[in-house]
Amino acid sequence: MDYEKTLNDLEKELFELIEENKRIPIVVEGEKDILALRKLGVDGIIISVNIGVSLTDFCDKLVQDYNELIILTDWDRRGGYLCHTIKENLEGRVKCNIYYREFFAKNSVIKTVEGLPSWIETIREKIKIR
Repeated sequence: MDYEKTLNDLEKELFELIEENKRIPIVVEGEKDILALRKLGVDGIIISVNIGVSLTDFCDKLVQDYNELIILTDWDRRGGYLCHTIKENLEGRVKCNIYYREFFAKNSVIKTVEGLPSWIETIREKIKIR
């Protein structure tokens, strides 16, 4: 693995995510994901799916409040289910961006949003060691 290229790509996309989040909310699975994104400098609106309501009610609330969202659920089986279900429920009502979820899934060895800060730190450490 080319750690320098990986780090450059991750930091570039993270910067873009931070910029887009200034105007587009991000949907994540839980509080740990919110904390991880905050640690990475994402300071816009982040919405947790796990708020104690059904997914249908959650999506109906999103439709009332937003016309565009970034879906950044984990890239494991449950995260895939949530992404697909949310996107399907919002189709035709809210524009959903899943680009960042797909990018992180393809460019990291982790499977969760909450693991991103430590993954990026690990890559930085590996580059320093060389």
